[in-house]
Amino acid sequence: MTRMVQCVKLGIEAEGLDAPTYPGELGQRIFENVSKQAWQQWLSHQTILINEHRISPIDPKARKFLEEEMEKFFFGGGAELPGGFVAPDKPQGSPD
Repeated sequence: MTRMVQCVKLGIEAEGLDAPTYPGELGQRIFENVSKQAWQQWLSHQTILINEHRISPIDPKARKFLEEEMEKFFFGGGAELPGGFVAPDKPQGSPD
């Protein structure tokens, strides 16, 4: 049976994560309150942050930054895209 959660990011009841995806108290809050769809949105946002800020997730300072952004993304006012970020154009014929 699918586990459902009231997703804090999407504001709807949706399919929950299969297992905690992040350690500690923040990971438990995410597991209990974030849907699979919202987690995928975070992964995309995190990729943008890593690329635009040119950081490595193995660097402790970068991990702390990403954790703070994750907290804002799900439980704060929302995380912003890096200044000057421009989304790449989609190739012609790709789905929206």
